[in-house]
Amino acid sequence: GEIRRPEHIIDMADVRGQVKARAGMELAAAGGHNILLIGAPGSGKSMLANRLPTIMPEMSRAEILETTNVYSVAGLLNKNDPLITERPFRSPHHTVSPAGLIGGGSIPTPGEISLAHNGVLFLDELAEFGRSTLEILRQPLETREVTISRAAGTAVYPCSIMLVAATNPCPCGYYGAPNKKCTCSPNQIASYMNRLSGPLLDRFDMCIDVDPVSFDDLASKEKAESSAAIRERVEAARARQNERFKGTDIYCNAMIPDNMLADCCQMDEAAEVLLRQAHLRYGLSARAFSRLQRLALTSADLNGNDHITRSDIAVATQFRGFASKYLKQSGSASFPPKQGRKENS
Repeated sequence: GEIRRPEHIIDMADVRGQVKARAGMELAAAGGHNILLIGAPGSGKSMLANRLPTIMPEMSRAEILETTNVYSVAGLLNKNDPLITERPFRSPHHTVSPAGLIGGGSIPTPGEISLAHNGVLFLDELAEFGRSTLEILRQPLETREVTISRAAGTAVYPCSIMLVAATNPCPCGYYGAPNKKCTCSPNQIASYMNRLSGPLLDRFDMCIDVDPVSFDDLASKEKAESSAAIRERVEAARARQNERFKGTDIYCNAMIPDNMLADCCQMDEAAEVLLRQAHLRYGLSARAFSRLQRLALTSADLNGNDHITRSDIAVATQFRGFASKYLKQSGSASFPPKQGRKENS
């Protein structure tokens, strides 16, 4: 039978201004890339994150059944509406326990990361989460499943998610904001950002600076583009990826293993030159270099191109951590290289 799809109540049309951040969200949805949003309180980070599911592709029948299955095991299905047809959006509070996040208990139940399966896990105020809590996300993010072992047996729950996190750039939140003065010392800013460990920051394919919306954008009568219009482009980009990964268990660019990158990421000469320049200029680690290529490929997919062009490399570079003005200035441990130190972002 036909699956009833809900109408979205929230929409990207509600987001004023934020041209660059909107473009970043579209790129992320198109390739399944994890995102870190950085900006002052009230700049719209949560508003953007909440709307990510509205621009992701419609759920396939298989995805609907998988996600519904997780909710059934967790005892969270609604009797009147027993199918989960909308991509989940989960945003646990920063006080969440490790078991609450990845699952556990004497009778194993799925945690937030599995309840977000085929959707979005949003960690607001990332720097407030306990480091050990965040470290346990690393493995499930990589393998896209959680294994919980108990004497009674082992439970394996799927967790194929898009991870979105938001953070202020400093303790007071206004570091780098155009309209408010930051009251933090350089040391406070650095130690705040250092809480986001290098290996964790490494899990984010994209870093998006979210600046406060200008008065002109707030006062403008113009309607921003709707989620439906953006989703159409995202679905077209995903269709190209489905074609590319036929016969594999990969379904989006974010999942491409390093050994397949060279085959997938064909690029013209101008693109190679720019990629080499980025590599030299930022001293990219091997992982950061691969990330950049995956993002550039998604940009090419959105543009309907079969190979990566110079402008795709430029777009990808813009959304990597080393391009963030907040991270750059805070001297965060994993951002812009001091001479002779390898760049990690």
